[in-house]
Amino acid sequence: MPARWAFKEAVAQTLAELAHRGVTLAPATVADTIEKQITTVSERLGIQVRSAWRYFDASVTADRLAQSVASYEESSSEKGVGQAPMPPIDNPELALVLAGVPDSLAQSGGDLYAVIMNVAVNAWMAGHIHGEDGCAGCEGSRGDVGHDWEARMRMISELQPNITKWFDRDVWTAGCVGETGERL
Repeated sequence: MPARWAFKEAVAQTLAELAHRGVTLAPATVADTIEKQITTVSERLGIQVRSAWRYFDASVTADRLAQSVASYEESSSEKGVGQAPMPPIDNPELALVLAGVPDSLAQSGGDLYAVIMNVAVNAWMAGHIHGEDGCAGCEGSRGDVGHDWEARMRMISELQPNITKWFDRDVWTAGCVGETGERL
């Protein structure tokens, strides 16, 4: 069994085992954990890495990772730690980001990668503004509203984005489809 295939298969099996346990982790996190395990086994037993694979068990690895996640969540003083905050459904900034998708799709000639990058960067900036209002490294970078998230929401609301429109799946989908019915 080639090592590269074994590694990919080990990650896939471990992710599946975690899913059975109701735990979600990034594939990169699982891959890093498996790589460290295999390297450690190889070094401790004085064997080649490819021989260390016979000691790998996706179920045991998933158990350890799930236990680690549970322990971390129990020791944390905040609920939902490690999960990105979701804005309220009527968030005006989110409405503006969603409203820009059809235009971005049209301007990019249907380049979905460019559209996703645009949304991701906008969402990242919005999350930074919301979550790190006191970021000293961002002084003067946010215009007139500075680090005040509430002031930013008031400013965006003054632009009067049609929040309800952009949270209606049918309206949003129609905005991303050209007159011929083809996606832009």
